[in-house]
Amino acid sequence: MTTGVLLVVATFAAIAAATLLPTLSGSDRLAEAAGHSGQVATAALLYLVAAGTSVGIAITLYPLLKEFDVALALGSVVFRTIEAVFYTVGVVSLLSLLTLGEQHATASSAGDASTQASADVLLSVRGHSSLVAVFAFSVGALMYYVVFFRSRLVPRWLSVFGIVAVLLMLCGCLLALFSDSDVTGYKPLVAPIFLQELVLAVWLLVKGFSRAPLPSEVSFESPLRVSPPSPGRR
Repeated sequence: MTTGVLLVVATFAAIAAATLLPTLSGSDRLAEAAGHSGQVATAALLYLVAAGTSVGIAITLYPLLKEFDVALALGSVVFRTIEAVFYTVGVVSLLSLLTLGEQHATASSAGDASTQASADVLLSVRGHSSLVAVFAFSVGALMYYVVFFRSRLVPRWLSVFGIVAVLLMLCGCLLALFSDSDVTGYKPLVAPIFLQELVLAVWLLVKGFSRAPLPSEVSFESPLRVSPPSPGRR
C-alpha cells in the first residue's frame, strides 16, 4: 500500500512540475523566470517531493526484496538515492535562476552579459544533473523490476513491461547524452515508464504483492521421496 501511494505521488509530482515550469529558453529566459517566480518555486517544490518519494519507494521495497536478492534490493536504494541527490542539485540551479532574474532587471549592459553567462551555466548544470538523475532512476528501477520478475511478487506481464519500459528510458538517456539534448525530448521512449509506474501503483493499491515463497522456504527434497513406514507397519 505504502509503495503504491509513493509511486502515485512521485509520478504526479514530476508531471506537475514539468507542466508548471516555464520553458526558460531563448534570450529572455531570465525575464521569464522572474516573471513567473511563483510557478518556478512551485515546480521546484514538486521536484523536491518527487525526489524524496523516489528514495521512499526503494526504501519501502527493500525489506521485501532483500528476501529474494539483497544485492539488487540494496542497489535499488543506492541508485534511487543518487537520483534524488541529482534532482536536488537541479532544483538548486533552478531556484538560483530566480535570483539572477532579479539581477537581470537592474543590470547594466556589461553586467547583463555576465548575468546571461551565469544563467547559461545554471541551466547547463540543471540539464546535466537531471540526465544523471534519470540514468540513476533507470538503473534502480531495473533492479527492482528484475526482482519482481524472478520472485513473482507481481504478475510476470507487469514486471516484463517494467523491464522493457526502463530499457527504453535508458535508450532515451543515451540519445540525450550523445546529442547534448534534454531526455524529455524523446517522448516515445520516456512515456512508457510513466505509464508503467502508474499501472504498478494501481496494482499495488488494489491487489498488493503476491505471497511468493521465500528462498528459505523452498524445499529441495524430491517430491517422489518415499516416507519411512510408521512404527508398527510392515
